[in-house]
Amino acid sequence: MKIELNNISSIEFDSRAVKQGSLFVATRGTLTDGHQYIDKAIENGATVIVCEELPSTQKDGIAYHKVEDAHSTLALLASEFYGNPSHSLKLVGVTGTNGKTTTATLLYSLFTKLGYRCGLLSTVEHRIAGEVFTSTHTTPNPVELNHLMSMMVEQGCDYCFMEVSSHSLVQRRTDGLRFSGGIFTNLTHDHLDYHGTFADYRDAKKSFFDNLPKESFALTNIDDRNGEIMLQNCAARKLSYSLRSIADYRTKVIESHLDGMQLRINSTDVWVQFIGRFNAYNLTAVYGAALELGADSGEVLASMSELVPVNGRFDTVRSTDGRVAVVDYAHTPDALKNVLDTINELQISGRVITVVGCGGDRDTTKRPIMARIAVEGSGQVILTSDNPRTENPTSILEQMTEGLDAESRRKALVIENRAEAIRTAAALAQKGDIILIAGKGHETYQEINGVRTHFDDKEQIAAAFGA
Repeated sequence: MKIELNNISSIEFDSRAVKQGSLFVATRGTLTDGHQYIDKAIENGATVIVCEELPSTQKDGIAYHKVEDAHSTLALLASEFYGNPSHSLKLVGVTGTNGKTTTATLLYSLFTKLGYRCGLLSTVEHRIAGEVFTSTHTTPNPVELNHLMSMMVEQGCDYCFMEVSSHSLVQRRTDGLRFSGGIFTNLTHDHLDYHGTFADYRDAKKSFFDNLPKESFALTNIDDRNGEIMLQNCAARKLSYSLRSIADYRTKVIESHLDGMQLRINSTDVWVQFIGRFNAYNLTAVYGAALELGADSGEVLASMSELVPVNGRFDTVRSTDGRVAVVDYAHTPDALKNVLDTINELQISGRVITVVGCGGDRDTTKRPIMARIAVEGSGQVILTSDNPRTENPTSILEQMTEGLDAESRRKALVIENRAEAIRTAAALAQKGDIILIAGKGHETYQEINGVRTHFDDKEQIAAAFGA
């Protein structure tokens, strides 16, 4: 069925945003069903209705189209409405549990250094040739997604690097986009509140690679047990990267310090301003993707040495008396373990003091696991609030402590107020200690009872250090 877009003023899936001449797509979500708002959309000016179930009574002068999958149709219509902008860009998607933001952002920074105009779509922010736009989701809705890409085309961008979340894949937000390449970082415990099972979560990620065109590339972390699974049924050019196995792109960590690492990537050494094996994986993916996009190896390595960590990812704050804090977005069990392992591998002379919480209205099964990992990797732990959202923060903390035995609980303090928890960590720390403040990273707010107020972990620890 062909839906004519010539006389359409906008495409909307929220009836409140509809204006005269809009096309309204009634999508079913987890909380609301757009079919209930068809009349409201028409009242606000919609002239075309796309839905999975036609209303029992239809109004004169309104064009109704019944479709099998409204989410996919919304994405396809949005792409067409904005002139299929992804077809005019070299679009690279990054998916996985951890490392998406870092990998996508570093690719944007790298290709900008190489002289290209680029776009970025990430959890932290969106960028179009240097201009910054606020980000609210890891992967925007299809209308915003294609609008942003059309702006990139207008600005003369050559590349777009974007995070592709599992939610967006299930909701078909990327349908209609043409990818030049895809990167798989890793797959660990997360989002089971949405997907239900780990297998469903994995299959959502895999669907991205299943749909890559054969002229694109698929670069996977072969050290992850799900890495090869991602490439099953994938028609794209299949490539791998690794720190442990034979792969197309292989990296070895030669030396590691608090201010950076020396890496050997495919037999060439490079010093980078990053710490940790997880960042070595991210940088290897960046290197591999850059070469697959046609960049020169020498120029890529030279530019990689100038790259800096993404805001809120292993961000260090130092006091004048020798205490160090690391602010990191680690909000999954695997990410928290990776950061703690990295800190402990630095063979610091003091203790590791970890401040960590878990977000509300999200996967509850990871809460006791997160607390246990924090205790196992730290000398002292302070359990605190993250973004409780609409949940009772006390209940979240009780669920976290359920993961600790009697001996572990002796290493853990529970301080619900996050600001107080950070101040306490700073007060407990001595010269040579490292404080890890995990979970919120780049976020500059805390959401309590559905209300967001300004809160920045870096500001809080800097103030506690007396900076």
